[in-house]
Amino acid sequence: MAEEHNAFAFADVVDAITRKMIRRHPHVFGDDEARAAGIAKGFWEEMKAKEKEAPGDSVLAGVPAALPALSRAVKLQAKAARVGFDWPSTVPVLAKIVEEVGELRDSVVGGDKGAMEEEFGDLMFALANLARHLGFDPEGAVRQANAKFERRFRAIETALAKRGKRPADSDLAEMDAIWDAVKAGEKG
Repeated sequence: MAEEHNAFAFADVVDAITRKMIRRHPHVFGDDEARAAGIAKGFWEEMKAKEKEAPGDSVLAGVPAALPALSRAVKLQAKAARVGFDWPSTVPVLAKIVEEVGELRDSVVGGDKGAMEEEFGDLMFALANLARHLGFDPEGAVRQANAKFERRFRAIETALAKRGKRPADSDLAEMDAIWDAVKAGEKG
């Protein structure tokens, strides 16, 4: 269709893709220098970033806003880390988390809902950074925690049902005791 309207020809598409592949993968297409140990690592990402980069663009450009928030936080942090804006280990990340917990606690005591939400967001962002430093996906970790919570809460419901009760007929102390027993059973 595009060829019929003289927009471009199939050969133009093939040529553009070929040039792009050679530009992004010189280590594959004969550049001996690029084949040297360590040169190829990260080269594709670097070339891709240069292609996307426009004058005045942020280093953070290109991270989709539609990503789940924790995944987006990790991608933003990873982009900033590529230009040196990153802590060298988990120790300062953990210190930041402790700082953010304190700020959240202060905002809760202060009673300002807006401040609470902001500080909660800062804490989640710092936790996502810790996940990145530890090498796992925070979304996956939360999914696992959700599944664990659901499994344990259903065990509470089952135990209460054996007593002829529902959670609404119980109290926190009883449910918490069952929770602790389920948790101990899983661990031991």
